[in-house]
Amino acid sequence: MNSQIRNVYCVGRNYRLHAEELGNAVPDEPMIFMKPSHAVVLMEDQELMLPGGRGDIHYEAELVVRIGAEHTPGMNVDVVIDAYAMGIDFTLRDVQTVIKQKGHPWTAAKGFKNSAPISRFKPVQSVQSLADFEFTLNKNGVEVQRGNIRDMIFTIQNIADYVSEHYGLGPGDIIFTGTPAGVGPVESGDRLELTWANEAIGSVTVRY
Repeated sequence: MNSQIRNVYCVGRNYRLHAEELGNAVPDEPMIFMKPSHAVVLMEDQELMLPGGRGDIHYEAELVVRIGAEHTPGMNVDVVIDAYAMGIDFTLRDVQTVIKQKGHPWTAAKGFKNSAPISRFKPVQSVQSLADFEFTLNKNGVEVQRGNIRDMIFTIQNIADYVSEHYGLGPGDIIFTGTPAGVGPVESGDRLELTWANEAIGSVTVRY
């Protein structure tokens, strides 16, 4: 899958309650970081190896959108977004805490291999239609996160405009749009399942 992906943009702190649960300030503009394309792996009910011995690993369930055409700031995102998926932004939380204190980039905490599993992409007609449904993340059969893009601080249009202005946005790029409240740690052997509109669309069992 990652051979078809060019850039992996991610939005941090894009749900107010998530920012608050981690004790972070709510940003006044999109907080963008990136993951290598090698971080992306398809979620197909398989075992997923994550790095062990580096402290807590947290799950963060997110809507992911795929860019199918060149975007310029102000262009309607419905013209360029051709598909959506659900994904998990795995984070080495203890590592992130240390590098944030040092003012270092987040790559070590966010960009490791297999840190961005995603479901298969599905076509989408309009971004607004995605607000009609909620997504969830279940851990070992128990719901731990529930979200809707209506609750995002920055809309997908805001995010696309910002990314295209500052970094460029075009075919093959994907955007992890941020996670709602409820993030938490995973242990080796935990099974994580994503749902969209109450339909299971991807799962993995984590190992480390």
